[in-house]
Amino acid sequence: MFKDNWIHELAQLETNSEPCVMVTVLEDRGSVPRDAGTKMLVTRDRIIATIGGGHLEHVASQMAREMLSTGERALKVERFNLGARLGQCCGGMATLSFEPIGTAQKHLVVFGAGHVAKALLHIVSTLPFRVTWIDEREDVFPEELPHGITKLVTDDPVAEVKDLPANSYYLVMTHNHQLDFELAKAIIDRNDSVYFGMIGSLSKRKKFDMRLAQRGYSEAQINTMICPIGISMVDGKHPAEIAVSVAGELIAHYQGIPLEQKRPTAHSSLVPLSDSPQEEKIA
Repeated sequence: MFKDNWIHELAQLETNSEPCVMVTVLEDRGSVPRDAGTKMLVTRDRIIATIGGGHLEHVASQMAREMLSTGERALKVERFNLGARLGQCCGGMATLSFEPIGTAQKHLVVFGAGHVAKALLHIVSTLPFRVTWIDEREDVFPEELPHGITKLVTDDPVAEVKDLPANSYYLVMTHNHQLDFELAKAIIDRNDSVYFGMIGSLSKRKKFDMRLAQRGYSEAQINTMICPIGISMVDGKHPAEIAVSVAGELIAHYQGIPLEQKRPTAHSSLVPLSDSPQEEKIA
Protein backbone atom coordinates (compact mmCIF):
# COMPACT_ATOMS: atom_id res chain seq x y z
CA MET A 1 0.00 0.00 0.00
CA PHE A 2 2.78 2.43 0.91
CA LYS A 3 4.60 1.76 -2.36
CA ASP A 4 1.71 3.20 -4.34
CA ASN A 5 1.36 6.14 -1.92
CA TRP A 6 5.09 6.81 -2.05
CA ILE A 7 5.12 6.91 -5.85
CA HIS A 8 2.09 9.19 -5.93
CA GLU A 9 3.32 11.54 -3.19
CA LEU A 10 6.83 11.76 -4.62
CA ALA A 11 5.38 12.58 -8.03
CA GLN A 12 3.31 15.35 -6.48
CA LEU A 13 6.34 16.79 -4.71
CA GLU A 14 8.23 16.79 -8.00
CA THR A 15 5.33 18.49 -9.79
CA ASN A 16 5.23 21.16 -7.08
CA SER A 17 9.06 21.52 -7.11
CA GLU A 18 9.07 20.72 -3.37
CA PRO A 19 12.26 19.05 -2.11
CA CYS A 20 12.17 16.21 0.42
CA VAL A 21 14.36 13.65 2.13
CA MET A 22 13.46 9.99 1.70
CA VAL A 23 14.20 8.07 4.90
CA THR A 24 14.53 4.32 4.39
CA VAL A 25 15.01 1.53 6.93
CA LEU A 26 17.99 -0.27 5.39
CA GLU A 27 18.48 -2.87 8.12
CA ASP A 28 16.55 -3.99 11.17
CA ARG A 29 18.02 -6.10 13.97
CA GLY A 30 16.08 -7.30 16.94
CA SER A 31 12.94 -5.49 17.97
CA VAL A 32 12.40 -2.39 15.81
CA PRO A 33 9.21 -0.48 14.91
CA ARG A 34 9.28 -1.24 11.15
CA ASP A 35 10.98 -3.71 8.81
CA ALA A 36 13.80 -3.04 6.34
CA GLY A 37 12.51 -1.37 3.18
CA THR A 38 10.04 0.87 5.00
CA LYS A 39 10.13 4.45 3.74
CA MET A 40 9.13 7.89 4.93
CA LEU A 41 9.21 11.21 3.06
CA VAL A 42 10.10 14.33 5.03
CA THR A 43 9.48 17.85 3.67
CA ARG A 44 10.01 21.16 5.44
CA ASP A 45 6.55 20.99 7.00
CA ARG A 46 5.18 17.47 6.44
CA ILE A 47 5.92 13.83 7.17
CA ILE A 48 4.49 11.41 4.62
CA ALA A 49 4.08 7.78 5.80
CA THR A 50 5.99 6.46 8.82
CA ILE A 51 8.98 4.42 9.93
CA GLY A 52 7.17 3.46 13.11
CA GLY A 53 6.70 6.63 15.11
CA GLY A 54 8.30 7.15 18.49
CA HIS A 55 11.67 8.71 19.21
CA LEU A 56 13.35 7.09 16.20
CA GLU A 57 10.96 8.78 13.78
CA HIS A 58 11.25 12.07 15.67
CA VAL A 59 15.05 12.10 15.50
CA ALA A 60 15.05 10.93 11.87
CA SER A 61 12.64 13.67 10.82
CA GLN A 62 14.77 16.29 12.62
CA MET A 63 17.88 15.06 10.80
CA ALA A 64 16.04 15.12 7.46
CA ARG A 65 14.84 18.68 7.99
CA GLU A 66 18.33 19.79 8.95
CA MET A 67 19.51 18.41 5.60
CA LEU A 68 16.77 20.36 3.83
CA SER A 69 17.67 23.51 5.75
CA THR A 70 21.37 23.32 4.90
CA GLY A 71 20.84 22.16 1.32
CA GLU A 72 22.86 19.00 1.86
CA ARG A 73 22.77 16.80 -1.25
CA ALA A 74 24.80 13.73 -0.24
CA LEU A 75 23.19 10.43 0.80
CA LYS A 76 23.64 9.81 4.52
CA VAL A 77 23.48 6.46 6.35
CA GLU A 78 23.22 6.24 10.13
CA ARG A 79 22.79 3.40 12.62
CA PHE A 80 20.57 3.81 15.69
CA ASN A 81 20.66 1.70 18.85
CA LEU A 82 17.07 2.16 19.91
CA GLY A 83 17.73 1.34 23.54
CA ALA A 84 21.09 2.93 24.35
CA ARG A 85 20.83 5.92 21.99
CA LEU A 86 17.13 6.66 21.84
CA GLY A 87 15.75 5.15 25.05
CA GLN A 88 13.07 3.11 23.30
CA CYS A 89 11.95 0.01 25.11
CA CYS A 90 12.10 -2.21 21.99
CA GLY A 91 15.90 -2.04 22.18
CA GLY A 92 16.75 -3.21 18.65
CA MET A 93 19.06 -1.75 16.04
CA ALA A 94 17.95 0.16 12.93
CA THR A 95 20.07 1.48 10.07
CA LEU A 96 18.49 4.37 8.16
CA SER A 97 19.41 6.07 4.93
CA PHE A 98 18.63 9.75 4.30
CA GLU A 99 18.35 10.57 0.58
CA PRO A 100 17.74 14.18 -0.49
CA ILE A 101 15.41 14.36 -3.48
CA GLY A 102 14.69 17.46 -5.53
CA THR A 103 16.06 20.97 -5.24
CA ALA A 104 14.38 23.90 -3.52
CA GLN A 105 13.24 26.20 -6.31
CA LYS A 106 12.69 29.91 -6.28
CA HIS A 107 9.54 31.41 -7.74
CA LEU A 108 10.00 33.74 -10.71
CA VAL A 109 7.14 35.78 -12.16
CA VAL A 110 7.62 37.07 -15.70
CA PHE A 111 5.22 39.68 -17.07
CA GLY A 112 5.22 39.86 -20.87
CA ALA A 113 5.69 37.24 -23.56
CA GLY A 114 7.82 39.10 -26.09
CA HIS A 115 11.01 38.06 -27.86
CA VAL A 116 13.35 38.54 -24.92
CA ALA A 117 11.01 36.74 -22.52
CA LYS A 118 10.74 33.78 -24.88
CA ALA A 119 14.52 33.55 -25.18
CA LEU A 120 15.00 34.00 -21.43
CA LEU A 121 12.56 31.30 -20.35
CA HIS A 122 14.37 28.62 -22.32
CA ILE A 123 17.41 29.41 -20.15
CA VAL A 124 15.49 29.84 -16.90
CA SER A 125 13.81 26.45 -17.33
CA THR A 126 17.24 24.86 -16.73
CA LEU A 127 17.81 26.88 -13.52
CA PRO A 128 16.33 26.32 -10.01
CA PHE A 129 13.19 28.36 -10.70
CA ARG A 130 9.54 27.58 -11.06
CA VAL A 131 8.00 30.23 -13.26
CA THR A 132 4.65 31.93 -13.67
CA TRP A 133 4.54 33.60 -17.10
CA ILE A 134 1.83 36.25 -17.43
CA ASP A 135 0.42 38.09 -20.44
CA GLU A 136 -2.97 39.31 -21.61
CA ARG A 137 -2.85 37.46 -24.92
CA GLU A 138 -3.07 33.73 -25.43
CA ASP A 139 -1.62 33.86 -28.94
CA VAL A 140 1.77 35.31 -27.94
CA PHE A 141 2.76 32.21 -25.96
CA PRO A 142 4.62 29.36 -27.67
CA GLU A 143 2.62 26.19 -28.26
CA GLU A 144 4.89 24.19 -25.96
CA LEU A 145 6.22 25.62 -22.72
CA PRO A 146 9.59 24.63 -21.24
CA HIS A 147 9.56 22.43 -18.13
CA GLY A 148 8.61 24.16 -14.89
CA ILE A 149 6.80 27.08 -16.51
CA THR A 150 3.10 27.83 -16.03
CA LYS A 151 1.40 30.41 -18.24
CA LEU A 152 -1.33 32.70 -16.99
CA VAL A 153 -3.51 34.55 -19.48
CA THR A 154 -5.37 37.42 -17.82
CA ASP A 155 -7.04 40.68 -18.79
CA ASP A 156 -5.58 42.34 -15.70
CA PRO A 157 -1.95 41.39 -14.97
CA VAL A 158 -1.68 44.05 -12.25
CA ALA A 159 -4.51 42.46 -10.26
CA GLU A 160 -2.59 39.17 -10.20
CA VAL A 161 0.33 40.67 -8.26
CA LYS A 162 -1.39 40.62 -4.88
CA ASP A 163 -2.05 36.85 -5.07
CA LEU A 164 1.46 35.76 -6.07
CA PRO A 165 3.65 33.79 -3.63
CA ALA A 166 5.66 35.70 -1.05
CA ASN A 167 9.38 36.24 -1.61
CA SER A 168 9.18 35.89 -5.38
CA TYR A 169 11.49 37.12 -8.12
CA TYR A 170 9.81 39.51 -10.58
CA LEU A 171 10.70 40.44 -14.16
CA VAL A 172 8.58 43.04 -15.92
CA MET A 173 9.11 42.98 -19.69
CA THR A 174 5.83 43.91 -21.33
CA HIS A 175 5.25 45.93 -24.51
CA ASN A 176 3.35 48.67 -22.66
CA HIS A 177 5.12 51.34 -20.57
CA GLN A 178 2.00 52.29 -18.63
CA LEU A 179 1.39 48.64 -17.75
CA ASP A 180 5.03 48.38 -16.67
CA PHE A 181 4.51 51.37 -14.37
CA GLU A 182 1.34 49.97 -12.80
CA LEU A 183 3.10 46.62 -12.27
CA ALA A 184 6.05 48.42 -10.68
CA LYS A 185 3.75 50.11 -8.15
CA ALA A 186 1.97 46.85 -7.33
CA ILE A 187 5.24 44.93 -6.84
CA ILE A 188 6.78 47.68 -4.70
CA ASP A 189 3.57 47.87 -2.63
CA ARG A 190 3.92 44.17 -1.76
CA ASN A 191 7.24 44.94 -0.05
CA ASP A 192 8.44 41.32 -0.25
CA SER A 193 10.14 40.88 -3.63
CA VAL A 194 13.46 39.05 -3.50
CA TYR A 195 14.39 40.57 -6.85
CA PHE A 196 12.47 43.03 -9.04
CA GLY A 197 13.85 43.80 -12.49
CA MET A 198 12.33 45.73 -15.37
CA ILE A 199 13.51 45.76 -18.96
CA GLY A 200 14.20 49.19 -20.34
CA SER A 201 16.66 51.99 -20.97
CA LEU A 202 18.25 54.36 -18.47
CA SER A 203 15.96 57.02 -19.87
CA LYS A 204 12.92 54.91 -19.01
CA ARG A 205 14.35 54.32 -15.55
CA LYS A 206 14.75 58.07 -14.99
CA LYS A 207 11.13 58.75 -15.97
CA PHE A 208 9.81 55.94 -13.78
CA ASP A 209 11.84 57.12 -10.79
CA MET A 210 10.37 60.61 -11.11
CA ARG A 211 6.81 59.32 -11.50
CA LEU A 212 7.15 57.03 -8.48
CA ALA A 213 8.62 59.84 -6.38
CA GLN A 214 5.73 62.12 -7.35
CA ARG A 215 3.34 59.46 -6.03
CA GLY A 216 5.02 59.38 -2.65
CA TYR A 217 7.33 56.38 -2.97
CA SER A 218 10.52 56.68 -0.95
CA GLU A 219 14.01 56.46 -2.42
CA ALA A 220 14.48 53.10 -0.69
CA GLN A 221 11.29 51.75 -2.25
CA ILE A 222 12.20 53.04 -5.71
CA ASN A 223 15.65 51.49 -5.49
CA THR A 224 14.19 48.00 -5.09
CA MET A 225 13.54 48.19 -8.83
CA ILE A 226 16.42 47.19 -11.10
CA CYS A 227 16.32 48.84 -14.52
CA PRO A 228 18.06 48.31 -16.89
CA ILE A 229 18.45 44.61 -16.16
CA GLY A 230 21.29 42.24 -16.95
CA ILE A 231 25.03 42.14 -16.47
CA SER A 232 27.02 44.72 -18.43
CA MET A 233 29.70 42.23 -19.46
CA VAL A 234 27.15 40.64 -21.82
CA ASP A 235 26.15 43.37 -24.24
CA GLY A 236 24.03 43.32 -27.39
CA LYS A 237 20.63 44.07 -28.88
CA HIS A 238 19.60 40.56 -29.96
CA PRO A 239 16.88 39.00 -27.73
CA ALA A 240 19.12 36.01 -26.97
CA GLU A 241 21.99 38.30 -25.93
CA ILE A 242 19.74 40.27 -23.59
CA ALA A 243 18.29 37.01 -22.25
CA VAL A 244 21.75 35.64 -21.41
CA SER A 245 22.61 38.93 -19.68
CA VAL A 246 19.43 38.85 -17.58
CA ALA A 247 19.87 35.16 -16.72
CA GLY A 248 23.38 35.99 -15.54
CA GLU A 249 22.00 38.65 -13.21
CA LEU A 250 19.42 36.24 -11.77
CA ILE A 251 22.14 33.64 -11.16
CA ALA A 252 24.41 36.23 -9.54
CA HIS A 253 21.57 37.30 -7.26
CA TYR A 254 20.66 33.84 -5.93
CA GLN A 255 24.35 33.01 -5.53
CA GLY A 256 24.70 36.05 -3.27
CA ILE A 257 26.93 38.07 -5.62
CA PRO A 258 26.34 41.85 -5.32
CA LEU A 259 24.61 43.23 -8.39
CA GLU A 260 26.09 46.02 -10.48
CA GLN A 261 25.04 49.57 -9.67
CA LYS A 262 24.44 50.50 -13.30
CA ARG A 263 21.36 52.62 -12.74
CA PRO A 264 20.48 55.92 -11.04
CA THR A 265 20.03 55.39 -7.31
CA ALA A 266 18.80 58.79 -6.16
CA HIS A 267 15.72 60.19 -7.88
CA SER A 268 16.40 63.58 -6.34
CA SER A 269 19.71 64.01 -8.12
CA LEU A 270 19.17 62.47 -11.53
CA VAL A 271 21.14 63.88 -14.45
CA PRO A 272 20.62 63.29 -18.18
CA LEU A 273 21.62 59.76 -19.06
CA SER A 274 22.56 58.08 -22.31
CA ASP A 275 19.85 55.79 -23.57
CA SER A 276 20.20 52.02 -23.78
CA PRO A 277 18.97 49.73 -26.59
CA GLN A 278 17.39 47.40 -24.03
CA GLU A 279 13.65 47.35 -24.57
CA GLU A 280 11.06 44.63 -25.02
CA LYS A 281 9.07 44.54 -28.24
CA ILE A 282 6.26 42.24 -29.24
CA ALA A 283 5.57 41.89 -32.93
